[in-house]
Amino acid sequence: MSWTLLLAVLTIALFLFQPYLDARVLRKALGIALFLELFYLVGHYMAGWPFPTPLVVVQIFTVVGLGVALGVVFSRVWPLSPRPGFERVIRTLLLIIPALGLGMGLQVLLQGRQAYQAIYLIFALSTWLGSGHFVRVK
Repeated sequence: MSWTLLLAVLTIALFLFQPYLDARVLRKALGIALFLELFYLVGHYMAGWPFPTPLVVVQIFTVVGLGVALGVVFSRVWPLSPRPGFERVIRTLLLIIPALGLGMGLQVLLQGRQAYQAIYLIFALSTWLGSGHFVRVK
């Protein structure tokens, strides 16, 4: 619980003080998080998954916020190529593989050994979706 609150405060501070994380990025993060909340809510009623508690809701919002922020910062360092090709594949691999590792660390940190949500996949997905924020103009 304490790690969740600490990371939630860190995420809020990151969105407040980072100039690249504007309202469009915040809207993207909220949209992804609300979709995932709806996904777990439907999963509760259709598949018998555990009902998302307020702690799980905060964890999902926090992980999505951190993932989108990482994707946007990565996008600022290496903007998305306007043309599809090999560069996009390499860029995605260099982003997603570390994001999965960081997501596994967040999974263990936030939910311990018994996890009911795929925090590591949520983090990697939101990182990938956030990485298309800046597109190279050339």
